[in-house]
Amino acid sequence: MRVLVAGASGFVGRRLCPALEEAGHDVLAMTRHPAKYDGAGTAVRGDVADVGSLRDALKGAEAAYYLVHSLDSADFKRRDAEAARAFARAAADAGVGRIVYLGGLGDDDDTLSAHLASRREVERLLGETGVPVTVLRAGIVVGHGGTSWELTRQLVEHLPAMITPRWVGTRTQPIAIADVVRYLVGVLEHPEAAGRTFDIGGPEVLAYRDMLQRVAAIEGRPLVIVPVPLLSPRLSSYWLSLVTDIDVTTGRALIDSMTNEVVVRDDAIRRIVEFEPMDYDEAVLQALGERAKSRRPA
Repeated sequence: MRVLVAGASGFVGRRLCPALEEAGHDVLAMTRHPAKYDGAGTAVRGDVADVGSLRDALKGAEAAYYLVHSLDSADFKRRDAEAARAFARAAADAGVGRIVYLGGLGDDDDTLSAHLASRREVERLLGETGVPVTVLRAGIVVGHGGTSWELTRQLVEHLPAMITPRWVGTRTQPIAIADVVRYLVGVLEHPEAAGRTFDIGGPEVLAYRDMLQRVAAIEGRPLVIVPVPLLSPRLSSYWLSLVTDIDVTTGRALIDSMTNEVVVRDDAIRRIVEFEPMDYDEAVLQALGERAKSRRPA
């Protein structure tokens, strides 16, 4: 298929594009700066803030992946909604047969954080022009360069002891970036996945505290965690910005989401895209290995 990837140079997109090519697809890598793009696929100019550029980018595409978000912006909810509306209109105008979107886990009957609620809104907006949307909802994605993973790794590596909010006890179901990509590629091969929403996750349900302690054990580092009830999201985000390279705005959005349990409630995807996802320790080792490889001298 001829497939456009919006967000081709991002954390997920730069891994998805070569995987789609390996699966035999013709990949259009959408970027605002095609001349600077050096990844897999054919670079095409497109900006989610410019509907005209999106129509041009999507010409001839049979399917499109939407991997765009504005989490580092204070008004991310408005910006993400406008971008999703524009992309949905352009996809419909171009005759795209399907959109695949990577969203976030979280129970619809829970009081979702602003970040997760925005992801739900993007799901709805992408489908409002009639193009079938396949949604994959994930929690923490473990992989080198991923914001949530970098937050975990840097906390462990920078602090032998930490005072944390109560969210360290919230359950999540982390998944390796390689397995996210396998699901994203896999659903394209199955017409029955069109118009459906799937939960994706690794084989283990872990509290954030467990994830931090497992990384510390793998790296051979000491780690003492002391949860306290009165550390507000605002204070937590400033604390994170001091001990990691995560900016305050992104950190606040992530911390707000950590009060929501994000686990797989329906594993229907396992019967469509069949493979065994890697466990958390294996995902961590892959992420650390990829980071080490990226830091070697050229």
